[in-house]
Order: sequence, then structure tokens, then C-alpha cells
Amino acid sequence: MRSKVLIMILLSLVFAAPGLLAQPRVRLETSEGDIVIKLYSDDAPQTCANFLRYVREGRFDGTVFHRVVKGFVIQGGGYTIEEGTVTAIETLGTVVSEADNGLYNVKGTLAMARVGEDADSATSQFFINLQSNTHLNYQGEGSLGRSYTVFGKVVSGWDTIEKIAQMPVTALGPFTHWPSTPVVLEKALLIEKEENER
Repeated sequence: MRSKVLIMILLSLVFAAPGLLAQPRVRLETSEGDIVIKLYSDDAPQTCANFLRYVREGRFDGTVFHRVVKGFVIQGGGYTIEEGTVTAIETLGTVVSEADNGLYNVKGTLAMARVGEDADSATSQFFINLQSNTHLNYQGEGSLGRSYTVFGKVVSGWDTIEKIAQMPVTALGPFTHWPSTPVVLEKALLIEKEENER
């Protein structure tokens, strides 16, 4: 009887494993095309949980990429614009830095933006690295305030990112790299498991 129970437990773990190992994927539907990202929920669990809450609650929908720096990053997740008026979205509180998770700011990765050198000040804003930005990586003890938590990677839609990265920018209030034509994140959607497996 005991061996039967053990076999049942082992079988349940085997069948559950694919779901446990699968990394969540999110589709960012933008005005310039779609971007699909894979989240590193094992390496940055708190950051990914925070990001997914914004996705599930529709808080990213209608926001803009407000910072486009060619050869560096594109950044979004924090503002909307309507009739020329920029409005910060309502955020859900701050996230503890996970920048020391062993992931690096290489080309195609997503990382959290934060305020100044406050390591634990990230909320909703994220950026996509357009190249390897080694100076943004965790550099050892005492460097969290200068490091940025990597929590995901682009798996498709790099053509969309390149299109955004090439857009002309202008100054708008405190924003120095605002796209002249707004780049809207129309919808962020968690991709269902079946679609992940294709």
C-alpha cells in the first residue's frame, strides 16, 4: 500500500513538472507590432509576480514607451498620454531588488527601472536592453543601488523593438527621449500554457 502511494506521488510530480518548469510568457501588443517575453520567475520571483499582477489587472494597457534611447534601452510601463497630457499610472507599491540573481543586462533582456540609487524603489516601469549594458549589472556587495533587476527576455518581436528603437524622439516636459509619435502598449496578455508549448 505504501509503495502504491509513493508511485502515485512520483507520477503526479512527473506530470506536474512541465507546468512547474514552464516560464510564463507575456505578449505586449504595441502600436508598432507585438513583442513576446519570457519571464524568469525562478530567478526573480517577486519581480515577476509584481509584473504579472500589472498584466492581469490590465494596468499596462494603454501605457506608452516614454523613453527610447537608441543603442541603449526602450522603457515603458509608467505613463499614459491623452491629448498631449502625460499621466502617471497608479502603481502597486515597490518591489525588493533581485538584481543579485545572477542574470545580466544583455541584449534582449527586460529589467526593472527604479528611482535614483534606491535599490527597492521599482514599481511598474521596465526597460528592454537594446545591447549588453554591463554597467547596469550587479557588481557585488554594496552595489544594489546601482544595479537593475533582470526578470525576463524577449523571445519574439525583435523587429518591433528595432522599429521602436529607430523612432525620432523629442523633449516633452521632464522626458528627454520621448518618441515623437507615441508608441502605445495597447494590451499586455499572459499567454496560455497551450500557446507557450507551440
